[in-house]
Amino acid sequence: MAGTERLICAGTDLADGGRGVRFSVERPAGAVEAFAIRHGGRVYAYLNACGHIPAQLDWVPGEFFDDSKLYLICSVHGALYAPESGACLSGRCAGKGLKALRVRESENNIFLLTDDSDG
Repeated sequence: MAGTERLICAGTDLADGGRGVRFSVERPAGAVEAFAIRHGGRVYAYLNACGHIPAQLDWVPGEFFDDSKLYLICSVHGALYAPESGACLSGRCAGKGLKALRVRESENNIFLLTDDSDG
C-alpha cells in the first residue's frame, strides 16, 4: 500500500481545546469537509459530518468543542462526541460516531495520512 501525506496546518494553529482547522478530503464521489483539533496534547482529525444527520458539526467555522472544551458538539442538535475517538457520548447519534482520519504531527506541522485504500 503506497501512502501519501498532505500538510493540513502548522501545529501552532491548534491549541488544546481551541478552534479546529477545517480542510477537505478527496473521496471517489468528490471532496468532503474534514477538521483537525488538539485535545490532551494530541491531534485528531475527523470528517466534518455528524453521526446522526448529514450536517457539519461547526456552526461557526472552526468551533467544534462545547463550552467545557472537553467534548466535540454538533451545532445542529447538541450531540456530544469524544475528541480522542469520535465516539458518540450523548444525543441522537446513538452509536454512530465520527469518521476518524489518520494524522501525524512532525516538526511543528500537521499532516493528513492517506493510502490507496482510503476513500
